[in-house]
Amino acid sequence: MSEDSTRKTLAVALGVCLVCSILVSTAAVSLSKIQKENRKRDKFKNILQAADLYSKDIDISATYREFIRPRIIELETGETVDPSMSDLLNVETFDIRAVAMDNELGTRVPADKDAAQIKRKPRFMAIYPVVKQGQTQKTILPVYGKGLWSTMYGFLALNRDLKTIDGFTFYEHGETPGLGGEVDNSQWKAQWQGKAAFDDQGRVVIEVIKGQVDSSAPGAEHKVDGLSGATITTRGVDQLVRFWLGENGYGPYLDKLREEMADEQS
Repeated sequence: MSEDSTRKTLAVALGVCLVCSILVSTAAVSLSKIQKENRKRDKFKNILQAADLYSKDIDISATYREFIRPRIIELETGETVDPSMSDLLNVETFDIRAVAMDNELGTRVPADKDAAQIKRKPRFMAIYPVVKQGQTQKTILPVYGKGLWSTMYGFLALNRDLKTIDGFTFYEHGETPGLGGEVDNSQWKAQWQGKAAFDDQGRVVIEVIKGQVDSSAPGAEHKVDGLSGATITTRGVDQLVRFWLGENGYGPYLDKLREEMADEQS
């Protein structure tokens, strides 16, 4: 091949690469807004699923805005905080990973307290109370922790009594299909509804056991069937739920709510 032909071939190849890169960049920019809205819509959908407010025929955004009253809380104190302190604390676009990794907004979890194996956690969390007729009926709490192959992210719904689980769903994980991936199974998720997460003293008692729960045995009301053939994923779900409902997770916030409930009833 002559030197002139080589130059022409390279010029054509470079030209094709340039055109393709322009097309890809243009598509990425033009689709970014749509992708962002789809992520927000999917998040709303999962929150509504945990709240038992989702069905295929609803307007997801309208239903979310009608019943969900999101807020940002400080995990250590349980206090509601002003989200304007950081762009990362926007309740609708709240990203657990980004907040946890932020030097100011996130913190390291000591190894001896890291039952969920997350290493870092946000100092602030978005929570999603479900309000009907002016009263909070349940509260949707984001939870996450390590399974066998992945970090599992989900939403846990607590009843207004602050003891009973009303719903549980995972929206992101990489567990083995048919085994640990059964965290997506609707029948397994339905088991969580009505389970007692706390005892009368506010201690975390919910437990995901190995095997099946004997409904006639003492304590069955706070036990959930394990996932068959997925011991490590089962253990991961058990530990992440207990971590986030405990003193290193939402414990201070839930204690604060219990005190407010006691004051109202006295």
